[in-house]
Amino acid sequence: MATNPVYLTNFPDPAVLEVDGTYWAYATRNTNGTMPVLRSADLVRWAEVGDGMPDLAPWVEPGLNWAPEVAVAGERYVAYYTAHDRVTDVQAVGVAVADAPQGPFRDHAERPLLCQDHEGGSIDASPFTDADGVRWLLWKNDGNHVGVDTWIYVQRLSDDGLRLEGEPLRILKQDQEWEGDLVEGPYVWPHGGRYYLFYSGNGFASDRYGVGYAVADAVTGPWVKPLDGPIMATNELAAGPGHGMVVERDGRTWYVHHAWPPGAVGAPEPGRQTWLTELTFEPSPDDGADRPVLHGPRAEVALD
Repeated sequence: MATNPVYLTNFPDPAVLEVDGTYWAYATRNTNGTMPVLRSADLVRWAEVGDGMPDLAPWVEPGLNWAPEVAVAGERYVAYYTAHDRVTDVQAVGVAVADAPQGPFRDHAERPLLCQDHEGGSIDASPFTDADGVRWLLWKNDGNHVGVDTWIYVQRLSDDGLRLEGEPLRILKQDQEWEGDLVEGPYVWPHGGRYYLFYSGNGFASDRYGVGYAVADAVTGPWVKPLDGPIMATNELAAGPGHGMVVERDGRTWYVHHAWPPGAVGAPEPGRQTWLTELTFEPSPDDGADRPVLHGPRAEVALD
């Protein structure tokens, strides 16, 4: 039995990568550095590793590195991260490479991989590799930063994961009351021959922040939100749960995400802690199609 939160210190926007039985977690910049890294054998007990990106790219203005996610590309590890572009003065997405999952990740590019300065910037990049080996990148334009719509985009990546190919597609935006003026933190998970997109809505420093989902038959859509509401929201144990990703352990599926302690939303201490919530798929009472269920936030989770 594990007790939530599984990591008590501020670790926003957690992303987990499993490599040979070891889980590596990455998060938004905190006191442990630009890309704080943790290591675990069981998703429950986490050890601090250090800063996975000690040196910044030439285009980056220090101080605003957010939400890295790491993918395997051949024998290398590729990190997609958000940072502040000193040229356009908005957030942008960069790509960095390392020879080990703990880093150091390095980005020598003069310009970011992606910067939609005309749409408020680009944040929350999430890589997805389909069953046919094709790589994709999802992200959000930072529209709420400038008072325009926020869209989840998808675009194909090169085989090495270092370049975008083709044209970006808009696949989802805020259009439900609970989402407020934004959607963000996309993550795609295949199940039963379909694609499930988990995303967060509303402001991260609000107890209205939560997790929704959409479903499609292809990564490029069309994507449909079957529910008019979130599938995980604030309760008496955790406030503003969201911005997570899916990971498997011993045949079960888990959503790793952050949440604030109730009554401490937006407070610097302890900040956004790391939670583990089980994800299952159950037949919908409406049409029989599988619907994802997040069983939490719960204080205790049985992993065995």
